Amino acid sequence: MGNAELARMIESEHPYRGKALFELCDRVALDDDAATKVAMLSRLTSLRQARLFDRVSLAWQAIIALLAAQTAHARQEAYAAFAALEPAEQRDMLDYLEVKTIEEARPRIT
Repeated sequence: MGNAELARMIESEHPYRGKALFELCDRVALDDDAATKVAMLSRLTSLRQARLFDRVSLAWQAIIALLAAQTAHARQEAYAAFAALEPAEQRDMLDYLEVKTIEEARPRIT
């Protein structure tokens, strides 16, 4: 599937939206279009409310994937996506990542 098709699955709240998001996240290190789409999708209310576990939402996972990609474009998209979160959610995410600022975050996805 292409990036646009995966994004449509996520936006439409398809039952496999989580898998579609993870697939798109896997592409962000090598594909700026995927990074842009992941950042855009992280702003969806449905992803901000869908929990993977504990406090971690699908939106957080998207932002973490962008940070982990370690490309300039992906990190800029991550910062913008993080800025779109509510202040309380920003504080919770920074606490989860164990950093004081989002720029300090260097998560690894293995």
